[in-house]
Amino acid sequence: MEIKKSIIPAAGLGTRFLPYTKSIPKEMLPLLNKPAIQYIAEEGIQSGITEFLIVANEDKKSILDYFKSNPSLEKFLHEKNKLQLLASVKNIEQQAAFFYVEQAVPLGLGHAILMAQGLIGHEYFGIQLPDDIIIGAEPGLGQLIHIAQEKKASVIAVQEVPAAKVSSYGIIATKQQLNPDLFEIETLVEKPAPHAAPSRLGIIGRYVLSPRIFDALATLQPGAGGEIQLTDAINSMLQTTDEKVYAIKLKGTRHDIGTPPGWLKAINHLASLDPSFDLQ
Repeated sequence: MEIKKSIIPAAGLGTRFLPYTKSIPKEMLPLLNKPAIQYIAEEGIQSGITEFLIVANEDKKSILDYFKSNPSLEKFLHEKNKLQLLASVKNIEQQAAFFYVEQAVPLGLGHAILMAQGLIGHEYFGIQLPDDIIIGAEPGLGQLIHIAQEKKASVIAVQEVPAAKVSSYGIIATKQQLNPDLFEIETLVEKPAPHAAPSRLGIIGRYVLSPRIFDALATLQPGAGGEIQLTDAINSMLQTTDEKVYAIKLKGTRHDIGTPPGWLKAINHLASLDPSFDLQ
């Protein structure tokens, strides 16, 4: 089973970062010397991804432009003998292809995934939510891909969350625990009340899913918030097919950069790992 495609849903308006995001997509917020979405792309490439499908509204085309060739800039860097900078600009575009899928109206994560069906076809595929930056020795998506190929099944990433925060996450109920970090899923509950949560294992922004998810999404009724919820579609796939779904606790540190405090924590963490950044 080859997994070569990854969807990056990027249609969110980024209201927590206004007024900055009035003109700049939140996915282009800088993390040290690179925009956040470049970390997502680099993680995917390190995981074996060669095609990225960026689902966004028409205001986010600057994201796709970022991954396109810029001949005038490349010519300038070459003429100035700034070859290291030239390599950093061309590296990603040489390793992967980027496609833009328009989601004109943000109707939920499940709807965003459904928009990319035509480019995914009948393959297993990855999903990388750009608000989640995973920092570690092994790429986050690659950890899921390994399990998906081993089990020939869908896999989602989870982490232990405080009891007071389970209502902010999709939470899994486990059928069985296979090792300290791997679980087979019985069902998923979207943002349960703390007393009703089946566990404290919250879903975070990495998935590897079967193409069967598209049938579930196509027939799904709107759920929480009037949106098409990916969690509901995974539940439907579990109930109506023989597809198994596993959950893995990722190795590494996850930063939610969808809020200013989380973004700043990610910057500080990345800076602490790079000796060229002296914060003293």
